[in-house]
Amino acid sequence: MRRMTSTALILTLGLFAYSANGLMLTAAPAVSIKLATLAPAGTSYDLILKQMGEKWRKATNGEVNLRVYPGGNQGSEADIVRRMNVGELQAAMLSVGGLSEIDPTAAALQEIPMLFRSLAEEEYVREKMRADFERRLLAKGFVALFWGDSGWVRFFSRNAGIRPEDFKSMKIFVTASSNAKETQIIQSLGYKPVALDWADALIQLQTGGVDAVQAPPILALSGQYYTVVKHMTELNWVPLVGATVVTKRAWDSIPQTMRDLMSAGAADAGRQIQESSRRESDESVDTMKKKWGLTVHTLTPELEQQWRAFAEAIYPQIRGTLVPADVFDEARRLVAEYRASHK
Repeated sequence: MRRMTSTALILTLGLFAYSANGLMLTAAPAVSIKLATLAPAGTSYDLILKQMGEKWRKATNGEVNLRVYPGGNQGSEADIVRRMNVGELQAAMLSVGGLSEIDPTAAALQEIPMLFRSLAEEEYVREKMRADFERRLLAKGFVALFWGDSGWVRFFSRNAGIRPEDFKSMKIFVTASSNAKETQIIQSLGYKPVALDWADALIQLQTGGVDAVQAPPILALSGQYYTVVKHMTELNWVPLVGATVVTKRAWDSIPQTMRDLMSAGAADAGRQIQESSRRESDESVDTMKKKWGLTVHTLTPELEQQWRAFAEAIYPQIRGTLVPADVFDEARRLVAEYRASHK
């Protein structure tokens, strides 16, 4: 075999180096997105988010990898937002409480008790106000991928709670990240809020640290609250509303064509999560009633009116504190608009 000349060797090595550099320049590095949520592992929330990640991977030919961290193992929602701000996380599925850590306007969907008489009303208001919410989030460096609700938050208690005053003798769980003004309002009404992380809810119920907790039924079931609290008040107090967001920095690092495909996958995941979580909310109540002896207190119209009068009396304290005055007023206006057109 003839020996390669020095000139040929140099040309061959040069061509190899050029080709390797060309590959490095044209092959975009994979984007890793770490998404955190308080939703427990193995729930439909967790599974649907992971399915969304698989759709993203296929749609981007493996260039975007989503890793889901469920069960609050990245901390509270306030912790998760802080970690997104410093780049440790890139995305999160947050309730209104977590979204309010970014911007308080979304509080209009969840912090005005008994504003909504149906989930259809809540969804109508959410969609009408969505563009404004997303504009404000974007100004803070976050892109909303999808919104949704998980049905109604219910009151679970050690002893029966049928009227508002029944809860004054109970120690009531509130999240440690709750707005301090919210805690002050609760205290000013004669109630006993106890600020805790969700991870501590069950142990505090078991040891008597708290007697009542507001939670969606699916969380009461997965968190085993039913082992202690045997009463649920069937009251449409507030819906559990939230959104999945990604940092603008991470989102902008992905080519637009890929983002379009990912947005479609996210929208589909949002629809699935809302549909399944609403259904599972009702199924969770049935399970706790049949298997664990949960007593569900359905309110008469007279009792519901007592709660409504109680809730509306708090509105002046909520407006401008927990919920910015302009969005508070807009949410109420849109509810009235919906009712006028759906008589």
